[in-house]
Order: sequence, then structure tokens, then C-alpha cells
Amino acid sequence: MDGSDHLAHERSKAQFDVEKMKIVWAGSLYAFQVSNRIARLVAGDPAFRKENRAVLSRKELFKNTLKKVAHAWKRITELGLSEEEASWLRFYVDELSYAYVHWGMFVPAIKGSGTEEQQNKWLPLATNMQIIGTYAQTELGHGSNVRGLETTANFDPKTDEFIIHSPTLTSSKWWPGGLGKIATHAVVYARLITDGQDHGVHGFIVQLRSLDDHLPLPGITVGDIGMKFGSGAFNSLDNGFVRFDHVHIPRNQMLMRVSQVTREGKYVHSNVPRQLVYGAMVYVRQIIVVDASIALSRAVCIAARYSAVRRQFGSENHEISGTGVETQVIDYKTQQSRLFPLLASAYAFRFIGEWLKWLYTDLTQKLEANDFSTLPEAHACTAGLKSLTTSAAADGIEECRKLCGGHGYLSSSGLPELYAVFVPACTYEGDNIVLLLQVARFLMKTISKLPSGRNDELSGATAYMGHMEHYLIKYSCNVQKAEDWLKPNTILEAFEARAIRMCFACAQNLTKFADQSEGFSELSTDLVEAAIAHCQLIVVSKFIEKLQQNIEGNGVKQQLETLCYIYALHLIHKNSGDFLSTGSLKPKQASLANDQLRSLYAKVRPNVIALVDAFNYSDHFLGSVLGCYDGNVYPKLYEEACKDPLNDSVVADGYGEYIQPVLNQQLLNARL
Repeated sequence: MDGSDHLAHERSKAQFDVEKMKIVWAGSLYAFQVSNRIARLVAGDPAFRKENRAVLSRKELFKNTLKKVAHAWKRITELGLSEEEASWLRFYVDELSYAYVHWGMFVPAIKGSGTEEQQNKWLPLATNMQIIGTYAQTELGHGSNVRGLETTANFDPKTDEFIIHSPTLTSSKWWPGGLGKIATHAVVYARLITDGQDHGVHGFIVQLRSLDDHLPLPGITVGDIGMKFGSGAFNSLDNGFVRFDHVHIPRNQMLMRVSQVTREGKYVHSNVPRQLVYGAMVYVRQIIVVDASIALSRAVCIAARYSAVRRQFGSENHEISGTGVETQVIDYKTQQSRLFPLLASAYAFRFIGEWLKWLYTDLTQKLEANDFSTLPEAHACTAGLKSLTTSAAADGIEECRKLCGGHGYLSSSGLPELYAVFVPACTYEGDNIVLLLQVARFLMKTISKLPSGRNDELSGATAYMGHMEHYLIKYSCNVQKAEDWLKPNTILEAFEARAIRMCFACAQNLTKFADQSEGFSELSTDLVEAAIAHCQLIVVSKFIEKLQQNIEGNGVKQQLETLCYIYALHLIHKNSGDFLSTGSLKPKQASLANDQLRSLYAKVRPNVIALVDAFNYSDHFLGSVLGCYDGNVYPKLYEEACKDPLNDSVVADGYGEYIQPVLNQQLLNARL
């Protein structure tokens, strides 16, 4: 069988309604229909082709991306696409550009932090692309530590202006996408100073370039920070630097929804709660979690399809005789034990992303009603889950590359660029370890409330901590046989016991330090591990909650149950040291979990290709010769190799100057 026969045969094995699973993955029938229509629109437009990205020079790549963004905007306006449809179009174009930051950071910053008057002025300009914005927070010397930013915004009451200034080299804004060559405006975060008093970091709208000739305005030094990791990836985006030399902006360009400076220079808080600012942070991080599920699912789709097409080795008799059919790589147990948990993780992250969308909507409604009760938990959840999912997805993409063997190293596999595009998510919008330490602080504060009898305040993702006494004293896992691990409550209790016991141990050890900050520093590694346990529990619990919903389609729910158990039991296997050291499981129970995990691999095996088909990714979006839907991998690999610029000539450029002298032993006389 050739590749197309392999995948057709695999699809015939499906034990569930694939079309219904596509709707489950998309989130709703409406979301599926919209995304599917826009995906076909993009895939069918030659202007959006992207297979040559890896061989373009940086300048060619950048200009090519500008062309695609312009074409995308043309199509959006020609077709009168809604904001949601336009977002899908930019998503499926799959090209990192200034639009990524303009729509994802600049516009939300004005919506979240600008007054109604400021929104009325700036949002029409931004949404009609009459100005192009970026988000300038990170500096050369400070990233995660926002409080340490050095850029200043000093108010001058004589002119009714702020003076934006970069006092040091390390205060240079560094990394904002779109800043290097394109953005006309930026939301710049700087230390607000009035009459010599520092009021902390605030946002300001600063024009960077002339709208007439695009030259930088006086006092502004701006440029691109240079090549980044990968051949294409973020190199299509002009991540930039900017320094301000006493740049004057009007007072009303300070984002003043929460606080403002009067004409007299008095710093005052508005009647809008300051906590509303955190809503934007929650929004961005929940988007990143969704991005993690998409990135990982793309890699899994490529690796799964290629593993079904690729054949290597076989029985001992086959190897001796040199006859017969080799074994599909996907049938090797070692391949399954590496690939199938990643497939389960992609689905788990998709569903946790859905829950975070609901959490953000719920939080926004509460904040607007001056109810801040759920803000600490929402902040901790989005911080922790951003960290957990992006780390797992980055590692998973690299694992998928390895699962594709040597061919996975080719740019045409799509995996090297996918990794290079996604891995920065582990550091932007909060370094993953720093975020986990923030979660740990929240957990320690939560535990500190328990002895005071305030357990009634525990809800949502921390509700399980109200049962601390049960899990510390009375709990004992009741697993007796492997099948017991197919009970959702059994899995949940094991994860809850582990998380509570790890958190409680950290809390107890912190009491041994007279200086809590010193204790937190000394125990930071343990605290990070406790935070991870808490976040993994959330993902498992929300996956189980998903299974309790009314899910349509023959066999769909059963497949999701299998994936849920694979995700949970693989975590138990991978983190067995935590479960055993805390006494949450006994060695025999951990062993039974591993036995059940192996049997689940056999159960999911016939459905793997159908499960990745449910992601509904076009060949254009996947951008991989290994993961193409038709499975014709080898002809496409050969075709891509022939397209490489090195093959434009039969004899290599430089042969006469450098190769011939070597072959003819004429190096001594050669003019190198």
C-alpha cells in the first residue's frame, strides 16, 4: 500500500462519528462552520502560499509577510467579514506579522485601559488600520518584573504633557512585535512621575512614526532586534527596540480608565476599580492556553499521520528473508507510549481552554459589578495553566519531531518551524516558572485561611482544599485492580490527595522560617512542583467535567473517555514519585495505573487517524509534507527537495573557485 492507501485504511477503522468530533473540537456547530469556511477560503487563495518560507532571506521573508497581511486586509474588507471571521482568517493565514500584535495586544490594551473618550478616539483608527499599534512593555533589562521597568513618563504641568524618556540602555523597550519597522503607535508602559513622586507603571499611547513618510518622530530611536530562532518562524515579524529621548505627548494620551493625572498635575484614581486592569491579563493568558492546544494538536496530527504511513522493520523472519511487509511505525508500543499521551494532552488543553474562556467571561461580568471575589483565583488559574500548557506543548512538539525520525528534522516537515514559532510562549506574557511561583503564593494564602474556619470561601478550582482533613488523615486510595482506574472519582481523589499533601508540606516547611520571603526563596523548587500538581488537577477535573456534558455522535463520548484516562494515567506514571512520596498511592496502585494505561493505548489505536482528522486542519494550515491528508509523503518529500535553491544548478556555485582546486591538489596555487 502507498501512503494514501495507508491513511484510507486507517480512517476506515474509526469507531466514532468523526464529523461530530470535529464539532466537539471546534466548540460548537457554529464555530465549526465559520472556521471551516474561512479555512477553505485561505487554503484556496494562492496569495497565502507559504511552502517557500524556509528558503527566503530575512528581508524577502519580511516583505512577503507584509504582502500577505495587506492581501488579508483586502479580503476582509472586500468580503465584509465580521470581527470573528476576520480573526479566523488571520489565524489560518498562519503568518506571524505586525497584525498579530496589533489585534492581539494593542487594541485590547486600549479597550481594557482606555476611557470611553479615549476608546472613541483611538479604536476606530486602529480597527480601520489607519494606525498600526504595538505593545511596548518589556525592556532590555526587565521582562517578568514589570515593577522594575525603567522608562519614565514625567508630567510637565507647564505644557500639559508627559515626557517619555529612556534613562538607561537597559530601559530600551525590547521585543515588541511590529515595533522594529511597521508600528506607527505603541502603548508604552512607563513609570508615571508627577512632582517628583513615582506612581508606578502606567500605559501611554505614543506615536512612533510619521503618518506621512513613516520616519521615526523626533527623539525616537527605533529598529529591529535581529534574527531569532528558526528559519521562518518569528523572523517574519519585526520584533523591535525603541529608545525615547524626552519625547513629549499630550496628557490625554495616558490610558486613564483606572487612574489619571489632572491638568494641575494631581494623580487621582477614577471610580473604575483598578482590578479591571487584570481582566486584560486574564484574557491574553487564556488565549495562549488555546494557542497551546492548537500548536500541540498540529504537531500530533503530523506525527500520527506520518507514523501510520511510515513502515520500518518487521518480524525476525522478514528481516532474514528480506520479504514481506514492514511494520507501521505507529504499531510499535514505544511509539504509542510517546504519541498517544500527546494526543490526549491536545484534547485536554482544548477543553481547559474552553473553560478558561468561560472563566474570563464570568470574571468580566463580576468585575463590572464591582465583585472581585473570583479575581485572585482567575489570575492564579490563567497564570498556572498558561505555564503548564505552554511548557507541555513546547516539549510535545519537539517529541513529535523525534517521533518522525530523521525526516522530522527537515523544514518541509513543518515541525522545526512550528516549534520555533511556539516555544517563545514559555517566556512571553510571564516566564513559566515565575508564573508557577505566583500560583504557589496563591495556594499558600488559600491554605492559611483553612485553620480559621473560612472553608466556605473556597470555591472553584480550590474547593477541594476544603477537604484537607480528609485527604491528610483519612484518605486511602481504594484501587485494587487495573480496571478501578477507569472510575473518574478514583482518579480525581488521587490527584486531589497529591496536590493537597504537596501544598500542605510546603506550608508546614514555610513556618520554619522566621523570614517568609527567605523561606519562599529556599523552598521555591518545592513550591513550583506543588503548583504544577494543582494545575494538573484542574486540567484532569475539567476533562472529566467535559465528559459529563451531553455529547452527540456515535462513539464520540467513549473516545473522549479513553483520551481522558490516558491523559490522567500518563500523568500518574510520569509523576509517580510525587504520588508515592506523598502516600497518595501505593507502589502496587501506581503499577496498576501503568497496566491500565497500556490497555488504553490498544483501545485508542484504531481511532488515532480519525482523532487527528477531527482537528480539521487543512494541508495549507499544517504546512507539512509528512502530515498531508492524502498520505503521499515520499513523492512530496522528493518534490520539496528538488525545489531547494541549491538544486537550481547541477554544478554547485563555487565549484571552480573552491572544489576543483581541492580535487586537483592545486590549493597552493589557488587564489582563495
